[in-house]
Amino acid sequence: MEGTSWSAARGGRPRGDRHRWKILGVGFAANASFSAAFSGIPTTAVFLRGGYHVGNGGLGLVLGMLGLGIAVSELPWGLLTDRWGDRRVLLLGLGATAAALAGMALRVVPRGAYVPGLPMLALGLLLVGLLGGSVNGSSGRAVMAWFREGERGLAMSIRQTAVPAGGGLGALMLPALASHFGFGTVYGVLALLCAVTAAFAWCWLHEPAAYEHGDAARNDGGADTATIRANAGPLRDISVWRVASGIGALCVPQLAVLTFGTVFLHDFNHAGVLLISATMASVQTGAAFARVWSGAWTDRRGNRRAYMRACSLVTALLFALLAVVTDLAGPHHAAMTAAFAALVVLGGVSASAWHGVAFTELATLAGTRRAGTALAMGNTFAFLTLFLTPLAIPPLLAVGSWPMVWAVASVCALIALPVFPRAAFRYSHI
Repeated sequence: MEGTSWSAARGGRPRGDRHRWKILGVGFAANASFSAAFSGIPTTAVFLRGGYHVGNGGLGLVLGMLGLGIAVSELPWGLLTDRWGDRRVLLLGLGATAAALAGMALRVVPRGAYVPGLPMLALGLLLVGLLGGSVNGSSGRAVMAWFREGERGLAMSIRQTAVPAGGGLGALMLPALASHFGFGTVYGVLALLCAVTAAFAWCWLHEPAAYEHGDAARNDGGADTATIRANAGPLRDISVWRVASGIGALCVPQLAVLTFGTVFLHDFNHAGVLLISATMASVQTGAAFARVWSGAWTDRRGNRRAYMRACSLVTALLFALLAVVTDLAGPHHAAMTAAFAALVVLGGVSASAWHGVAFTELATLAGTRRAGTALAMGNTFAFLTLFLTPLAIPPLLAVGSWPMVWAVASVCALIALPVFPRAAFRYSHI
């Protein structure tokens, strides 16, 4: 797929190799702006709990609604992307998400004696998730269309890096905004980010005039398997289902950190806002660097599947260590606060580093023309986990406190190890 042979979908103007970096930039910005919402809002958990007068159970419900909305809508958005194209779906989704967040800023925020009810907050976040689910598959399909095999791992990892980057931005901004200016400002800033990204997508995002037929993408040595699987459809491909379900299992420890990491540091260790924000920002920043490195490294070595399996094992070990240390030290152990924060960062980074590699694997298995559907399958599992994980943590806390939470996260990471498919044989690229 040579960049110089492409022409724009609009106007017939040639768009060369350089334009693909604009496409990657749009994909990055789209994912970052929405990630600032679904990863950033949970970092305000302590202020949500106080401002909306909810307990841990209600907190888990409202945070889970974001994930439920995304999980329910991902596959329909992915199928629509393969039918309508990246541009239409991304513009529609970003614009609608910005409108939903703006509506929340106007109507679903505590003001004086008025506190919105739990159902109103939950439905608002559910709507944001339903609309924002459009971003993942459409931006990923656009990147797959403009980049060749041998560089797609890096490109997709850079795009996936937008998730922790946007989450890190949210972790730095949103708790301070919530504590000083209220949730109207939180939702308003998030709406602005989505609207600005939609403007960039309008200017730059176009599909190549023709996709690469035959999709010579190779996965661990498979020459034309992507074409065969694309013809059959990813919904009928057991390898796609295995990767997608493995993604869901390995997302549990990652999302346990993202949704309740701030609560753990605050309640278990009495950490201050500065340490909490720095810890969560470090998780997102470390994950961003790890994703870029892993994409480039697996492109060179052709070992995506082996890397995914290794990440599941390392993550399981780190969360098992966090469970043991938490159990031995006990709560309110001030001398261990820094150690707990470091373990949260290490575990969170390990549980996030594999994302770009796994989604590249999904898109490669399906082929470029069906990449929207395959990526949506992976995201459906990932965000279904985002719905279930914060719902499961409060009961686990009631039964066994934080050591049990981290132990269950470790087991889920270990489950991904046999679920991810093994490498059949390695591919080589020019």
